Amino acid sequence: MPHRRIGPVRVGAVGLGAMPLSVHGRPGRKQALTTLHTALDAGMTLIDTADAYHSDAQDPGHNELLIAEALTSYGGDTSDVLVATKGGHTRPADGSWALDGSPAHLRRAADRSLRRLGVEAIGLYQFHRPDPAVPYEESIGALKELCGAGKVRMVGISNADPDRIRLSRTILGDRLVAVQNRFSPSFRGSLPELRLCDELGMAFLPWSPLGGIGGAGRLGTDHSAFHEVAAELDVSPQRVCLAWMLALSPHVIPIPGARRTESVLDSAQAPHLTLTPHQLARLNTA
Repeated sequence: MPHRRIGPVRVGAVGLGAMPLSVHGRPGRKQALTTLHTALDAGMTLIDTADAYHSDAQDPGHNELLIAEALTSYGGDTSDVLVATKGGHTRPADGSWALDGSPAHLRRAADRSLRRLGVEAIGLYQFHRPDPAVPYEESIGALKELCGAGKVRMVGISNADPDRIRLSRTILGDRLVAVQNRFSPSFRGSLPELRLCDELGMAFLPWSPLGGIGGAGRLGTDHSAFHEVAAELDVSPQRVCLAWMLALSPHVIPIPGARRTESVLDSAQAPHLTLTPHQLARLNTA
């Protein structure tokens, strides 16, 4: 698979969003491990997770533990795999989503992620979502401390607007290497953040690039231009979507989620798909 960069690290141009392997409707452990191993075989060397990717408070860190097991049990070389995890979201007992961006929580969360992943330093640690109860600069300051302590190699932020990206850059400098925001054919509101990442030379990681767990299968139905281009090229609308995103900027690295190996293999082919200028223009305005 062709490569792109997150800071100084080369990763496959399409990564894997591992969340669907641990939340409601997740596959069994054997199937989840097979999906992760298939992604590695296909050249997906960026795996995105979070400490909050589990079903409820009864199985904290399920996704991180699963990824650690997959890397340990994989038969090949995993030295080039970048695991990106996140802190700042919490999962109360009822399975809902809550926020805690306090420095104390982020320090505890990073320590727990280190133990679950079984590493000395987290490759890419991302602040999951702004917490209205905590000044943003305090949350980002905690990530800077984690870098200084050697617990985190690189920092990313998620669900951040341009002002927060610039503020984080001021605090972290070159330690800030990535922004992970929602971006898909049905949600293009993060184009300003994508363009800012271009300007700053940082990676932009679209989450739910195909429309999320519930929307990926309807992508071609909901967006006719993607269906039409897919038919012209005899590929899936999902593959066309990822190729379109890759063509937007050399800093874009989509992280589609998947439960099935078939989905992983289809996504992995997107960097090899070339779209014509006319096709790209149609998709840009779809």
